[in-house]
Amino acid sequence: MSGHSDAGRTPEVESPAPPRVQRLKANSVGLVGVVFMAIATAAPITAMTGNLPIAVGFGNGIGAPAGYLIATLVLGVFSIGYVAMAKHITSAGAFYGYISHGLGRVVGMASGLLAVLAYVVFEASVVGIFAYFADTTVDAQFGVDLNWAVYGLGMLAVTAVLSWFDIHLTSRLLGVLLVAEVTVLAAMAVAVLVRGGGPDGLSAEPINPANAFEGAAGLGLFFAFLSWVGFESTAMYGEESRDPKKVIPRATLISVIGVGLFYVFVSWMAIDGSGLERSKEIARGSAPLDVFFGPTGDFVGGWAVDWFQWLLITGSFACGMAFHQCAARYLYAIGREGFISRRLGNTHPAHGSPYFASFVQSIIATGIVLLFLITDQDPYIHLYTLLAILGTMAILIVQTLCSFAVIGYFHVGGNHPRTAHWFRTFLAPLLGGVAMIAVVVLLLRNMETAAGAAADSLLFTLTPYIVGGVFVGGIALALYTRARSPERYELMGRIILEDAGERVDDGPADARMSVRS
Repeated sequence: MSGHSDAGRTPEVESPAPPRVQRLKANSVGLVGVVFMAIATAAPITAMTGNLPIAVGFGNGIGAPAGYLIATLVLGVFSIGYVAMAKHITSAGAFYGYISHGLGRVVGMASGLLAVLAYVVFEASVVGIFAYFADTTVDAQFGVDLNWAVYGLGMLAVTAVLSWFDIHLTSRLLGVLLVAEVTVLAAMAVAVLVRGGGPDGLSAEPINPANAFEGAAGLGLFFAFLSWVGFESTAMYGEESRDPKKVIPRATLISVIGVGLFYVFVSWMAIDGSGLERSKEIARGSAPLDVFFGPTGDFVGGWAVDWFQWLLITGSFACGMAFHQCAARYLYAIGREGFISRRLGNTHPAHGSPYFASFVQSIIATGIVLLFLITDQDPYIHLYTLLAILGTMAILIVQTLCSFAVIGYFHVGGNHPRTAHWFRTFLAPLLGGVAMIAVVVLLLRNMETAAGAAADSLLFTLTPYIVGGVFVGGIALALYTRARSPERYELMGRIILEDAGERVDDGPADARMSVRS
């Protein structure tokens, strides 16, 4: 193998042959489709309406767009190392595979289970905000008041059916929904720009980087970073994409930079359209979404506000469906190695979808939603907010570890010396990792404020312990497997796609290597 090794390994054994696994359907999606999947997971319309009013009203105020600018820079730096790994490792497990290769199998399994936790709860979380938007919009426009669970369970059922088929169908549907939500946000922003802004005209103060650190800057910056959760999902579709070594790196950079610039522009115009000081008053009031609805109605027309409300529903649906796909692929990646259950690694004989993992994810998400329903929890305050915080804490830790895994893979392990570079694979991921640590600290320091009315719930109190428990559980599973089943341990996080086939990867060359056990 290459120069790196897992702690405690001494004897050398021949690399185990990769197990026969059921493949995901290859060539199902191209560059545009992967970009649509990733951006749908980030959910621009949900991220903007859910996060910007809190940042403006209680965080860094009118400096919120500058906060998005800083987040774009930080995540852009993070992505440099991430795409370097994507050029050499193609796996449905994404973070699980990357960290296993860079920091060892023990940390890889712990990170993989954290990623599973994150994406499993993210879908249920988005069901909450979808049900909230659907309930309020249908009631306001048609006077029909149904229990929020009708919408939430309906969303889960439709998602389960669509996920039965290959990713091509999902990517096309998400593409349509994504274009619609981006169009309404862009229409508002362009209209404000063309007509010279709102009460204070066009002001550059919202994009002044110094203003990102005004007020409760930590809270504002945290919600800026929160708006990107899901962009890293590009790597999960490598095994199903055309020419993944090129498609995944390009899709990642397009998603990060494109979404970032879009967030900066839309948030800037929303604040300018509402007025600098007035936008803060609106964001703190009883109708914070008027930060968007106001400029949309004033500069585009009342009809656009109605469409905006409906696109909040379709946008959150697209987000939830994208998270479902992520969760299913992580479960599939771990299951095909024989962990949790081998049946999770089954793919549909006709569609090539991870249908069994998808079915399991639907059952889990439905169970979570029903638990919140039975305990009379609010879909927005509790289901959406609490699970979003839980999932975000888990995925930010995994992203942080992934940054250092890049350094471990290329420089400690000595893999692919032609790719290794002092900036791309060392300094950029080092800076990205340190910055991600700062984001985790921001989350911990602002958790209570972010939770709002749900901060007194038991789940909120248990959130750090759940994340820590899953991570420790992953370490224990890896160590147990290493002691009791060395052959399975060698496969942990190492099944990757190479030349239209799976292999156990443990070295710098594009061939099967001997490994240290």
